[in-house]
Order: sequence, then C-alpha cells, then structure tokens
Amino acid sequence: MMRKTPVDLLIFDLDGTLIESKWDIARSVNLTLAELGLPERSLEEIFGFVGDGVKRLLRLAVGEAHEDRYEQALKVFRGHYLEHCLDRTVFYPGIEPMLRHFAGKEKAVATNKSIEYTRVILDGLGAHHFPVVVGGDNGFGLKPEPGMLLHIMKQVGAAPERTVLIGDSTNDINGGHNAGIRVCAVGYGMGNRAKMEACQPEWFIERPEQLMEIFE
Repeated sequence: MMRKTPVDLLIFDLDGTLIESKWDIARSVNLTLAELGLPERSLEEIFGFVGDGVKRLLRLAVGEAHEDRYEQALKVFRGHYLEHCLDRTVFYPGIEPMLRHFAGKEKAVATNKSIEYTRVILDGLGAHHFPVVVGGDNGFGLKPEPGMLLHIMKQVGAAPERTVLIGDSTNDINGGHNAGIRVCAVGYGMGNRAKMEACQPEWFIERPEQLMEIFE
C-alpha cells in the first residue's frame, strides 16, 4: 500500500479542478460577441482560452481584428456571466465527499478568475470549505506567478513542504513549483495532458477521490 503524504494545506484551482464551468463560460462569451455584432467562437476555441483570467479570455475571444471592442466586451461579458454563471456549473463528481474527508485540513482556492465571479459561484454552490479564497484580481498576480500561493500559505501559516496545489493547467503546475510547493495535476479538467505532464507535477490523478488515497 502506498504511503500517504502528510499535508496541512490543500490549495485548489477553481475552473476545471473543483467546478465544471466551461459551458457557462462559453455561453457568456458567445452572448457577449453576439451583442457586440462580432463572430461567435466554437466551444473548443473558448475552452482553450480559459485559464489566464477574464481579461485574456475576452481579448482572445474578441480577436486582434476587433481589439478596439475589448473594453466594451469586458463590461458586456460581466453582465452575461453574472446572469449565467450558475446555469450549468457544478462541482465535479467526487469533489464534495473529498472535501468532507479533508474537513480537518486547511483548504483554500487560488484562481486566475475574477474574485467577483469566484465568490458568486462558490456561494451559489453552497461551498463553505474554503476560509481563504484568492482571485486573479486580488493584487497577488496570476498563476504561474507564485504571489497568490505565497499569500495563502502566509495567511494560513502553512509551510511549503506541508502544502499541495491541485490544478488542471500548466499555470497551476508552474505556479506551484514557483512557490516551492508540490503539485497534483488533474486529468478530468480542461487542461492539456501532454503539456501538463511536460511540467512534471509530482502526482497526476483522474478522479478527485484519489486525493484521499495520496494525502493525509
């Protein structure tokens, strides 16, 4: 039997790690583009834009040819996403039992998503597991910069060697390593497996429940 790794703090990415949110993001992007009279994007294109925060998402969706509409798109998107961000967004299967299993551990969310959207979604899903939640516009930079992860560890009082980051993107893996912490990549989210494996996460899981087998 594999020996479990002791941790005090589990830091989770949000989109593609805790929540299945891509459908609501894609719908809100295309509603925004339609309202601005711009060509809509395929779902695959939009899914590929997710992970670097809302500003980059909208910049890529609008495209270089319509860059002058970017600021307007940002405002329009906010209205659509706040209206639709909980239409189909749910915790991935297995997330809630896993979070209950780690009830005695410190848990936090570190996401490049805007804190406004993050709070609305977590509150709407009834998530009470995360005393510390940091978004991409909280002033600590975006992953793969280590700022938000270092801030969370300081807030909680956890040592890097007793912390793990769980995420579905190269930004998560590189961000964790830049902060001096180990990373568990997830294969069920939106991330590209080959690109994630190239970043050499310490663990790679296919189901959230596997975290219970790895950490204690």
